Amino acid sequence: MSKKKKLPELGYKFFRFTLGHLFNLYYSPKVIGKEKIPKDGPILICGNHKHVYDQCPIIMSTKRVIHYMAKKEYFDGKLAWFFKMAGCIPVNRSIKDENAKSQALDVLKDNGAIGLFPEGTRNKTEQFLLPFKFGAVSMAQKTDATIVPFGLTGDYKFRSKNLTIRFGEPFKIGDMTLEEANNKLYKEIEKLMKQNLKDEKKNRK
Repeated sequence: MSKKKKLPELGYKFFRFTLGHLFNLYYSPKVIGKEKIPKDGPILICGNHKHVYDQCPIIMSTKRVIHYMAKKEYFDGKLAWFFKMAGCIPVNRSIKDENAKSQALDVLKDNGAIGLFPEGTRNKTEQFLLPFKFGAVSMAQKTDATIVPFGLTGDYKFRSKNLTIRFGEPFKIGDMTLEEANNKLYKEIEKLMKQNLKDEKKNRK
C-alpha cells in the first residue's frame, strides 16, 4: 500500500474510533443487519439521505474503510483537512464530474468500499424517497461490485429512541438492465425504511 493511500485510511480509522464512539454515546442508533456487509470485495453501500450525519451510523457498522463521495465545497473550507483525512472523494455537483466517478471506480476496482446516497442530495421534501440517480448501479455494473442497501429512519436527538439503520440483502447487477437494477435498489431501500417504521410503531404500543 502506498503512503498516499495509507494516510487517508489511517485518518479514517482514527476518526471512526474517536468520533464514532462519541456519536454512539450521544445518539444511541439502533443498527440491524450489519453482519450482511461483505468483509471483502468491492461494495457500494447505498441508502436514503435525510441528514448530514447519515454516513456516521454506516461507518460505525463495519470495520471496512468506506470512501464517501462528498460535495467539493466541503474541501474548500476550514474542514478540508478532515474530509481529506477521512478518505472522501470530492464531487462537483454542478457538472457531470467524471473525475470523481473515476476515483470511485478505482476504489471499487481495488476491492474497496464506496458509500453513496442514490437520491443525490438530502431529502428535505415530504416525499418518502426522492427519485434515484443511476450512479450507484452504473458503477456496480462496471466493476461487478456488490450493492448493500440500507434504510435509515428516526431523529438525530440526544439518546434518540427511534434512530435506526437496517441493512438489507446484498445483491449484484448481473443480467439486469440499469433501469431494473435502479428500481430494485429503490424498492429494497423503501422496504427497509418501512420495516423500521413498522417496528417503531410496534414498540410504541
